[in-house]
Amino acid sequence: QVQMVESGGGSVQSGGSLRLSCAASGYTFSNHCMGWFRQAPGKEREGVARIHVDGSTRYADSVKGRFTISRDNAKNTLHLQMISLKPEDTAMYYCAAVYCSWPLYNYFEVWGQGTLVTVSS
Repeated sequence: QVQMVESGGGSVQSGGSLRLSCAASGYTFSNHCMGWFRQAPGKEREGVARIHVDGSTRYADSVKGRFTISRDNAKNTLHLQMISLKPEDTAMYYCAAVYCSWPLYNYFEVWGQGTLVTVSS
């Protein structure tokens, strides 16, 4: 079955960096657009980055220039490099196969456990 396992979260100070990873399984990874979502306490889940099957990317305005999404089709792995982190980036981060459109929608309606990012000021 489709499964996503996120990792790499942690606690950093404002201005710090983190690299998130997502191991995907149960489907043909290279055939799907992939995305990162986040959900802050008390807020709805939002899509922050998408990478197309052709490698093209798109970002939410709030993370543009600071986050970089990448994929390794040979390893069925998705990454999110985050720099210049801000307290408002604090959230649980999730990866998913997504429709190749914006805003992001989860293609398989499957969520992993997420990885928590906490940014202190």
